[in-house]
Amino acid sequence: MDQQQIQSLVQELQMVRGQIQSLTSQFNEISLTIEALNSQNPDRAVYRALGGILLEVDDRDALKVDLESSRDTIENHLKTLNSREAEIRAEYAEAVESAE
Repeated sequence: MDQQQIQSLVQELQMVRGQIQSLTSQFNEISLTIEALNSQNPDRAVYRALGGILLEVDDRDALKVDLESSRDTIENHLKTLNSREAEIRAEYAEAVESAE
């Protein structure tokens, strides 16, 4: 494998790491939101951001289901990205070893 191919692996690894970091932040934010929703007094209003405005939520259960679905989707995508990162790292190690 030549230097250009190794550099391509490095760039792909950086891109995947960036996606993992972004999705991890989203996952954590949604998880905290679900926790806050669960601990919120049911008599108090809950709002959801939509674009530049906040809308009052009428159905908390539906909101919770939506949030949990989003969290699960992100979690599955993170698993895929983590697997891809491991593959790229293995390819990179092999490429560097064969280049020496």
